[in-house]
Amino acid sequence: MGKLFDSIDDKLKAWIEAQHMWFVATAPLDADGHVNISPRGLDSFSVLDDHRVGWVDYTGSGVETIAHLRENGRVCLMFASFDTRPRIVRLHGQGSVSLPGEAAFEEVVALHPQHPSTRAVITVDVTRISDACGWGVPLMEMTGERDLLRLQAEKKGTEGLAEYRAEKNTRSIDDLPGLTV
Repeated sequence: MGKLFDSIDDKLKAWIEAQHMWFVATAPLDADGHVNISPRGLDSFSVLDDHRVGWVDYTGSGVETIAHLRENGRVCLMFASFDTRPRIVRLHGQGSVSLPGEAAFEEVVALHPQHPSTRAVITVDVTRISDACGWGVPLMEMTGERDLLRLQAEKKGTEGLAEYRAEKNTRSIDDLPGLTV
């Protein structure tokens, strides 16, 4: 068993923010619903205080995280080190969705580079912080960020993104409400 932390201190914050990729897991309340795990990256994640984190949520082909958080708020974030020191950190908590014009949206978006694909901000009140060895995680090297999300958003433009969100982001795969567009 790994270590439990009382809070996200400066050392842990630095380690978390140094990870290039992380994962978010959510699930609906319905036992027949689909659990969702999404990889995340780019300059989108921030530790906001010792028990609160947030990230910029970009337009994607689905809306599972948003739909699940709106239904029940349960979320687990996992960060894994792929460099020389193996380590996994999990942040469990209650998440919420903020849209443009809301205080949490503006707070988190201001911490990151502007991105044309931004659709929401997710914040999490962290209730459990733990780490594990990560010995089974492969050693990998970061070679760069992909720019496909930005390029696709720029190609679609504001109107095209709105149409895409209306088609792909209003209902989850389990038919839970997602974004209202």
